[in-house]
Amino acid sequence: MTFRKTTEEPSNYDHLEQMSIHELLVSINSEDKTVASAVKKSIPQIERLAENVSEQLKKGGRLFYIGAGTSGRLGILDASECPPTFGVPHGLVVGLIAGGDTAIRKAVEFAEDSKEQGWKDLDDYKISKKDIVIGIAASGTTPYVLGALEGCNLRGIPTGCITCNEGSPLAKTAKLPVVVVVGPEFVTGSSRMKAGTAQKLVLNMISTTAMIQLGRVKGNKMVDMQLSNNKLVDRGTKMVMDALDISEDKANELLLKYGSVRKAIEAYNNA
Repeated sequence: MTFRKTTEEPSNYDHLEQMSIHELLVSINSEDKTVASAVKKSIPQIERLAENVSEQLKKGGRLFYIGAGTSGRLGILDASECPPTFGVPHGLVVGLIAGGDTAIRKAVEFAEDSKEQGWKDLDDYKISKKDIVIGIAASGTTPYVLGALEGCNLRGIPTGCITCNEGSPLAKTAKLPVVVVVGPEFVTGSSRMKAGTAQKLVLNMISTTAMIQLGRVKGNKMVDMQLSNNKLVDRGTKMVMDALDISEDKANELLLKYGSVRKAIEAYNNA
């Protein structure tokens, strides 16, 4: 099959500058509606990758995301939200971006073009076969990401990817590829739009599933979340109230004493 970047094909819309704001918003929304359906078609691939992520984490390994530009930022976002949401240690899920931390806020020119730097950045973490690496690149051609996964493959480190072009070099390199074909972007080539949305949805699915598999959710509650602001303390208090059928004051006292919903409930039940 000949590889072609559908993410780079001309938009289904033209003369955007002549559209009203309403027309622009409705058209973008129409395109966005197609993303969830595209992700649904890829669930078998996502399932295989999520299973492997869960297995590696259960064995004491780590999950690495690596990407450039929007893809790299999305990986960092997902990684950074795991500790506060699920109470896992920082470093269990790691996001790496071409160009380093500077590139999170400001594009670093040509950083993604180094095929050697991707593996170097992973190697700084003393990565091993216990870990698993997911390369994220809408195009499926980013040298930084390709080099990282090739380095992992040579060393027997499990690899997956999230890309939006069928038959891409990245999809062929990853042992567990996820390909979500979203088609042309509303603004031609602007893969921060539908492709970025698809990547965010898949990342949510993988990390959330893995954390549930690790026992970090009870029922449907984030019982290990970090109590890092008043909103989360209030949420945690309500969880403890509901679980133990006690007053709000008592629930809040237990929560603050033990530091998490899970520990508060366990302490009360074991008293």
